Amino acid sequence: MAKLSKEEKKFIKPPVEIRYAEELAAIKANDKGRKPENWFLSPKAVRTFILGSQEPIEYKGEQKTISKKFFGNDALVERCIITLAGDRGLMLVGEPGTAKTMLSELLSAAISGTSTNTIQGTAGTTEDMIKYSWNYALLLAKGPVKEALVPSPLYTGMSKGIITRFEEITRTPAEIQDSLISVMSDKVLNIPELEEGLLFANPGFNIIGTANIRDKGVNEMSSALKRRFNFETVNPIQNVKLEKQIIMNEVEQSAIADKIEMSIDTDVAELLAITYHELREGVSETGVKIDKLTAVMSTAEAVSVYYQTLSNAWYYEEDEIQLSELTENLYNAVCKDSRDDLEKLRGYFNTVVRTRAEEVGGIWKEFYKTRKYLK
Repeated sequence: MAKLSKEEKKFIKPPVEIRYAEELAAIKANDKGRKPENWFLSPKAVRTFILGSQEPIEYKGEQKTISKKFFGNDALVERCIITLAGDRGLMLVGEPGTAKTMLSELLSAAISGTSTNTIQGTAGTTEDMIKYSWNYALLLAKGPVKEALVPSPLYTGMSKGIITRFEEITRTPAEIQDSLISVMSDKVLNIPELEEGLLFANPGFNIIGTANIRDKGVNEMSSALKRRFNFETVNPIQNVKLEKQIIMNEVEQSAIADKIEMSIDTDVAELLAITYHELREGVSETGVKIDKLTAVMSTAEAVSVYYQTLSNAWYYEEDEIQLSELTENLYNAVCKDSRDDLEKLRGYFNTVVRTRAEEVGGIWKEFYKTRKYLK
């Protein structure tokens, strides 16, 4: 396993710009591409950072490999980058757990050098949390002066010319969403309390929003706001081998961060990737139809199930992860939304898993034995 840098050790979850600081520095040192004003990297270099490079690049006398960080549609990433180079915002939509947030973090870190200028949308999000608020002690002492203004992420993005990320935008009330319309149209923020009255956005400013398809109708975006964004749909991973690789990569990174010194079992990762893929698609590799679950069978959930199982083995000092624990964690993940999914999961074990146990044996035979934990 790779080791954490000194900077990464300061954080439970290091932001992207710290986690991949060396790669960003190496790419920037070699970046000769055409760059929009105030961008940290050129669009070509942003693409390299997110999708990786086939050949290592030279940095400080060494060859530095740029890893692939987003596994999915490469063309989607390219369209996202070009959108952010223009005047329109970028809206990433899709099922929960399809790495929309990860992609927005990677884009922000590569374009602006920071991924932490973020609004987290909730039912309680207010306009003050998006734009600006006031230090009321200074406001009472000095009146409405710039010194008393407390910038929120939108204000920060406009004043510094960096990306503002708006997570789960459809979870916020419609009137709060619509406060973005004038900002995105004119790139101006009205501050009537101040004498100057206006904040003009600096070059480099833009907004990346994310929204879950399953939240559609909660607080539906107005057509006026939708017109200010280019929409890109991030779909679930369709390739089992790719999903297995993502599970292994993400679990390994989490294990490094938490100082868990256990190797990743590739057979278990493959079993989990196949299970999630088939339950999500509603059909097995051999064409057997499976009842689709209510639960979101995302790759992120698969990573969580594997990592929870790995953590259990590590902290209870077991030599390897236990398939019984894996099945129990799978059960908890599947049934958190609806108990009806339990019968569907049992049906999957009694058909697809049973057949593989008989025909393939090995880990699938052991996996089938754990069906008794589906209570």
